[in-house]
Formats: sequence, C-alpha cells, structure tokens
Amino acid sequence: MSKTFDRFAGIIFLLIGLLFVMESQRISESSYGSAVGPDIFPIGLGTILILLSARLLYETFRYEAVAKNDEPIKYKKFFIIFFSAVLYAALLETLGYVITTFLFLVIAFQTMESGKWLHTLIIATAFSFGVYYLFAEFLGGSLPGFPEF
Repeated sequence: MSKTFDRFAGIIFLLIGLLFVMESQRISESSYGSAVGPDIFPIGLGTILILLSARLLYETFRYEAVAKNDEPIKYKKFFIIFFSAVLYAALLETLGYVITTFLFLVIAFQTMESGKWLHTLIIATAFSFGVYYLFAEFLGGSLPGFPEF
C-alpha cells in the first residue's frame, strides 16, 4: 500500500464521515408510521466511516519506514467502485433499495475479485433482501421499495 495515498484517503473519508453525521442531524428523527427514523442509517454509516478512517490513519503511522511498494496502486478499481457508489446513490429512489444494492454489490465484488460469480450473486442477493426485510419489515422502517412500472 502507498502510505501517502492511504493517509490522504483516510483524511478524506474521515471528513466525509463527519459530514454524514453532522448532516444527518438535520433529518427528522421519526417518519410517519415508522419506528426507526430516517436519520439512523446516515448516523450509523457516518460513524462506521469515521471509525474505519481513524483505523486507516492509525495504520499509516505503523508502516515500516523502508517498506518497498511492490504492488502498484489500483486506481482503476478505486474509480470503478467510487463511480458505482455515486450511481448507487443517484438511482436508489428510482430503482429501489434491493435492486440498487444488489447491482452495487455485484459490481464491487467483481471489481475486487473477478470470477466466483455464484458466490457474488448469492451474497449480494442475501444481503440485499436480508437488510431490506430486517429494516423494513422487522424494524418497521421505510426503504425505497421496488420500482413501479
């Protein structure tokens, strides 16, 4: 890994996580007919992003001083996942949670490790439907459903 890139990414993601948490405070705490408010996911995701970024920054200080970087930085994979995350956010309301999450996970898993399509499809399907059921049905929250044609 590149120490400079990791530090830069850690700082950027830490700031994004802080922005998520601060801006989610503006969202109402409860929506009509929902036991779980719409502010829960952004606060949780922002907190997770802050913790992971802090861990990344901590790890950059533990890198060996003379470590050789044999592995090139994989910008292509980073930008594929970054742009698919942007598309995920843009299409969430239009296509619904289950479809956009499934597509995002398939793209991300195949970008990180090509092949293993069966594992990718099983995990993406189980996660998409599992989280939707857990949040929307079990907890009584609301997520964008399936698109209406």
